[in-house]
Amino acid sequence: MPPPTQTYANDHSTPVLRTHNWRTLSNSASYLFPYLQPNTHILDVGCGPGSITIDLAKHVLPHGRVVGVEYVSDPLPAAQSLADAEGVSNVSFQVGDIHALPFEDESFDVVHAHQVLQHIADPVAAVREMRRVVKKGGIVAVRESASLTWYPDSEGIEAWVKLGERMRRARGANPHPGRMLHVWAKEAGFERERIKTGAGTWCFSTPEEREYWGGSMEERMRSSGFARDALRDGFASAEDLDGMARAWRAFVEDDDAWFGLLHGEVLCWK
Repeated sequence: MPPPTQTYANDHSTPVLRTHNWRTLSNSASYLFPYLQPNTHILDVGCGPGSITIDLAKHVLPHGRVVGVEYVSDPLPAAQSLADAEGVSNVSFQVGDIHALPFEDESFDVVHAHQVLQHIADPVAAVREMRRVVKKGGIVAVRESASLTWYPDSEGIEAWVKLGERMRRARGANPHPGRMLHVWAKEAGFERERIKTGAGTWCFSTPEEREYWGGSMEERMRSSGFARDALRDGFASAEDLDGMARAWRAFVEDDDAWFGLLHGEVLCWK
């Protein structure tokens, strides 16, 4: 069982990993590009299936290295297989809890986390731990969702958003906290003048993008740990989940449909 400080409402089922595997340095961590050098040593916290981790490793060749950690081992064999298939040898993966990272003080040049803090009960403690393992002058980089919007109006998609927020808050999580990352960083010990704030977006509107995003969310409503827990814990009925799944299918099939997600980003220098 994960430690009680972990509040992750999803699992590592196929539809979840489908969305996570889409994430790359370019579409999910481009704010880090200017700070990557051929010898940068990076820790990627909450690496999941490793798509961002492996991309980071490619961008710090030939002398840089990347370590990816995840609080459970489930996605790590696939992450290592992906690295092997792409011929990326300067990356490794291991189990590690963001609240007690298994590394010495000041071990890394960059410590990165993407959509991790929203899933834990004490994000300030997590940022403080990330700060501990980054070198003096190094960077802690964090990106979290801040808000969602879509077209056309959809009661089913709105119900999906509200369901996710209810489930996460019930577990002690912090849904869509991108707007307050700089505050958490200050509370974790970073000086305000050494915190750079920013924002990034995802947008899904082409047929391929709608199928990727909407199709994955449809599948999550039908078969994932999220759906299982929603039913088990009384947050939604099977009818509710079916309505959300059908709303996502309608989104996929609507040529005018559009879904946007705003992220907050911080770069924090120790």
